[in-house]
Amino acid sequence: MLLEVFSSGPFSTNTILVGCSSTKKAAVFDAPADSSQKILKRIKHHSLHVEKILLTHSHWDHIVDVAALKEALHVPVLIHEADKENLEQPGADGLPLFFSIEGVKPDGYVQDGQVFTIGKLKIRVIHTPGHTPGSVCYYLEDEKILISGDTLFRGTIGRLNFPTSRPELMWHSLKKLAILPADTKVIPGHGETTTIGAESWIAEAQKRFGY
Repeated sequence: MLLEVFSSGPFSTNTILVGCSSTKKAAVFDAPADSSQKILKRIKHHSLHVEKILLTHSHWDHIVDVAALKEALHVPVLIHEADKENLEQPGADGLPLFFSIEGVKPDGYVQDGQVFTIGKLKIRVIHTPGHTPGSVCYYLEDEKILISGDTLFRGTIGRLNFPTSRPELMWHSLKKLAILPADTKVIPGHGETTTIGAESWIAEAQKRFGY
């Protein structure tokens, strides 16, 4: 498996490139500001064929370059349906925008438990509402990798005080992640990687954060 993580944009948002080494098929996860050219260079470097752009959620810092990347790659953009409005009309979620962002109509919707095949890689969708209604994580079970978006970070979780955040849903979402193998590597939407074992507190996260 090929895995590369790039941090870009005003909030150092991660975008992740995942590829199957044997088939050269790949997927891109999230597309923050100023990420598209970096991604395209790495795709070319590794001679990859990207099949999908998969979004963890629709907050603007994760979607700025989606339109540019879709135009360059001619591939479908997928998101959970609960977050579609803000992808189509950035700012619909009530968060202030610091510059104009081109909206994108999704080509399809991911669902909890759905499995994507990228070459020989299997990627399972875990719906983790809380930070946003349509937040999802992408789990590569065989490789023991979780792409967690803004649901789980190293030592903390995504903010729950945004207009569309739902704290009461986050605790159940984190419990779904808590049952994954302890050695699962977590690649978050911001910051450094961690493991499920290192974040064992997520099973009781509500007590930790006082909601």
